[in-house]
Amino acid sequence: MMFDRRLIQHFDWGLMLLTLMICFIGLMTLHSAVSAGLDGGDQAYFMRQMVWYGAGLVAMTAVMVFDYRNIDRWSYVIYGGIMVLLICVLFFGKTAGGSRRWLVFGPVSLQPSELAKIAVIVILSRYYSRRVKPGGFTLRELIYPALLTIIPFGLIVEQPDLGTGLTVLLISGSMTLLVKVERRTFLFLGGIGAIAFPLVWFFLKEYQQQRILTFLDPNRDPLGAGYHIIQSKIAIGSGMIAGKGFLKGTQNTLSFLPEQHTDFIFSVLAEEWGFIGASLSVLIFLTLIIWGLNIAYRCKDPFGTILSFGAAALIFWQTFINLGMVMGLLPVVGMPLPLISYGGSSVLTIMICIGMLMNVSMRQFSAD
Repeated sequence: MMFDRRLIQHFDWGLMLLTLMICFIGLMTLHSAVSAGLDGGDQAYFMRQMVWYGAGLVAMTAVMVFDYRNIDRWSYVIYGGIMVLLICVLFFGKTAGGSRRWLVFGPVSLQPSELAKIAVIVILSRYYSRRVKPGGFTLRELIYPALLTIIPFGLIVEQPDLGTGLTVLLISGSMTLLVKVERRTFLFLGGIGAIAFPLVWFFLKEYQQQRILTFLDPNRDPLGAGYHIIQSKIAIGSGMIAGKGFLKGTQNTLSFLPEQHTDFIFSVLAEEWGFIGASLSVLIFLTLIIWGLNIAYRCKDPFGTILSFGAAALIFWQTFINLGMVMGLLPVVGMPLPLISYGGSSVLTIMICIGMLMNVSMRQFSAD
């Protein structure tokens, strides 16, 4: 098959620039985050993240090169393969921090729950794109996509990883609202959700309940469950308008800020670059999300539209939850900031999402 030169002409340089800007911010913030609190870990963490960025760019390119319509054809294979990985985690996974989330392949640790977000986006895009109708989906028609969502959600929560499981539900819900739900079905599901929501409390593990109570009142246990959020808010507030400067954040350098290279890395950024730097970073993320939604809006193919929207929804929810978490607006659930927090599986997942957006954007001409 001959290469279509129009793909180069339609390459989305804007999307690529936004991605590289976020990666640059991530590397600089990670360098600062690990240079103080982790003994000799600066080069190790920094270099490993560089390797993951490289692997992410390779994955993004691979997804971008093949026509996204092939993703449609292979959706069940992709979904099934990732579900198998999730099942393997329960039996052979590596345990760390009280959770069994990683599969180890030699020197590489992979977190399949991150890839499960991609699986849900792909499989729901296939299902919904074949059944889109003006009146919206009925309750019966939503049973199958609900099962496709509940399977990975259940496997992820079992690890346990409530934050990632919640993201899967939010992505699925966002995609479902995009394709529209019949009015009666929407009201029925809304009522069921309102009734069931308070009951969720009794199914949470004790540490998860403590996180919610700490969110409501961080000072109830300032040296225990509330420590993370209190120190995070101190770091963000101490940055003030212009910040303390690169590598000069005291909460970070004095090791007061926990998980400073993963979940709470935005606190490091805000302390060093202040309100101005934090706002610019959020603006770049917002631009990236709007860019993805615009790709979905311009696409004339239902599968491409839903796929692009799902990818944008993933980036939005992960960014929204992380920022809300570090600022004390949401409970702490262990959510990495896309392309900023340290972590290979998260980087791969976001890069694949961007690759899908790039894929659809580059092939707009083929649907004209």
